[in-house]
Order: sequence, then C-alpha cells, then structure tokens
Amino acid sequence: MDLAQSARKILSVLDDIPSRNIVVYGDFCLDKYLYIDRDRDEPSMETGLTAYQVVRKKLYPGAGGTVTNNLRALGANIRCVGLYGTDGEGVELLHALEATGADTAGMVRSRTIQTGTYTKPMRRTEDGVWAEMNRLDLRNFTPIAPEDEAALIESLRAALRASDAVMILEQFYERNCSAITDGVRAQFARLAEEYPGVPLYADSRGHTALYRQVIVKSNVLELFQAFDSEAEAENATPVRIGELGAALSGRTGKPVVVTVGERGAYVIQAGEATHVPAFAVAGPVDAVGAGDATNAGLVLGLTLGLELRDAALLGCCVSSITIQQIGQTGTATPEQVRQRLRTLL
Repeated sequence: MDLAQSARKILSVLDDIPSRNIVVYGDFCLDKYLYIDRDRDEPSMETGLTAYQVVRKKLYPGAGGTVTNNLRALGANIRCVGLYGTDGEGVELLHALEATGADTAGMVRSRTIQTGTYTKPMRRTEDGVWAEMNRLDLRNFTPIAPEDEAALIESLRAALRASDAVMILEQFYERNCSAITDGVRAQFARLAEEYPGVPLYADSRGHTALYRQVIVKSNVLELFQAFDSEAEAENATPVRIGELGAALSGRTGKPVVVTVGERGAYVIQAGEATHVPAFAVAGPVDAVGAGDATNAGLVLGLTLGLELRDAALLGCCVSSITIQQIGQTGTATPEQVRQRLRTLL
C-alpha cells in the first residue's frame, strides 16, 4: 500500500465533509458519571449504611453515541436511529445526542424497554484522584416488542433515503433484545440491494457472522469467535487473519475489516488481505474508544468516495488522534486529521 498516495487521496476530499449525511443506527447508551465527595459521606438513618453524596455528574452519549460524537467532531451530518425508554435516562440520552448537533428525530421511544445506561460512580481517593467504582448497568434481557422493531425499520428507511452511508453499531450480546434484531438484520440486506450506492457498515460485539450484504468490522478476537476459534486469537498470524477474514467475507457477501490494535487493520476483499498500518504516536495513549474512532473515520471515508483501504487509513488516522487524549473518549477535528496525514507525505 502506497501510504503517501493514499494520504493525498484523503486530503483531496476532506473539504467535502460538511455535505456528507450519515445514519448511525443501533445501540445508543447514556454514559453517566457520578462524582462522590468522600468528605460528605454520612450514615443512612434507615439502614445505617454509608450514604454517598454525589456533588456533580457528567452525561455523555455512549456506544452509538460515541461514534456520533466522533463523526460530528469531523464535521459530518448525523441522523441517529435507535431505541430509548420513557425513563429519565431516555431524556438525558436525547439531550446528550442533541448537544453534539446530531438529528434525533429518528430515535424510537419504547414503552417496554429501559434506556441503556452505564452509570459510573467516581469516588475521590485520599490522594485526591478520582477513581471509578463498580459500574451499574441498565440494559434489556428480553426481546423488544414487535411494534418497536417495526418503528425502527420505518425510521431507518426514512433516514436512509437522504443519507450517504449507514453506520451500524451493535453494543450488546443479548440477541434480539435491543435495536438490532434478526428482523432488522434482514432489512439491512434488503436495503443494500435497494441502495447499492450507499455503503452499510456494521460493528458488532457478538454477532458479526449474522450480517449479510454489509461491510463488517471486527477486532481479532471477534473474528475468531465468529468461527468458534477464540483460543487461536491470542497468537493470530496475518495469514490466519486473512484466511478467516476471507471466510467471513464469503459469508457476508461483502468486504471485511479486521482491526489489530497498534498494528492497524486488515482490509479483506476479493479473497485478498491488505494491511493498513497504524500511525505511530509518541507518549502515553488511552485506547478507550479507539474502535469507535476508527469506525467513524472509515465510514466517513466511504461517503467521500474513497476506496475501502484508503477509508481504513483515514480510520486509523482518526484513531491515532483520539488515543492521545488521556482519560476521555477523544475526538478528532478535520485540521488535526490533515496535520496527521501530512506526516505520510
């Protein structure tokens, strides 16, 4: 892969970002950070247990919201399609998404689910450092209602008609219990046939092998799990990654992208694997959210008309910027992307 040539291609189209419209479909969660002041601990009058006093909170859109935030920071226009509940967390999730500038008109309000929420209590240590305590998760463990699935499909179709790509984010392992069900996956395949010029791209933690006619992205462990071979993942060779990537591509009917951490990614299409190297970065890094950043850059690249391997390089570029933002789920601006790409020229 000629990295300088690829960088020039990407640089030549970045000015078109503000005209790109992308649907982010799937699992949206609220990331809720609660900051507990240890000096204000007091005993509960009812139980005698220590009652923790929350002195402030921070709310962020998570899962699909993280991809949304990345894409908005890059300058793309985003339509969100997913589920939220009638609870307070649902209101907070919508507010957090709208704060990024995303369009939430396509979000479906469900009367039967609870809004996916990761509550993260943060307690100040004796040294004055904030440390995360046990996380409290809100999620769903029963299949969603048929009317919710129908509303999601209708909303997806409406959003897709005026969009340049669909980014699919499947956060949860429980099958059919969130915005991506077997019925919705079948719709993805139909939409790929109806809109051949609109790329559909999916990142699924637990169900990569179930997609059809959709570009899928996985990390190495997820790739091997798709073939019940996770024991091999730790010592996976590029040849083996290429073999399983090609086999997965044969199942899905579309190319496959496999991320390999600090080594970058492999793009597998037409039975061949192309290595897309990561960008070298100096100093400490924080890999939280790196995969979402890669997804954002890659899908944006596809909407800009880049070939998949060039789009993957853009994804690696965006990720290399976000991982340098310690202690937060970082984002990248177009100017930061330009500066990083110029290092390849």
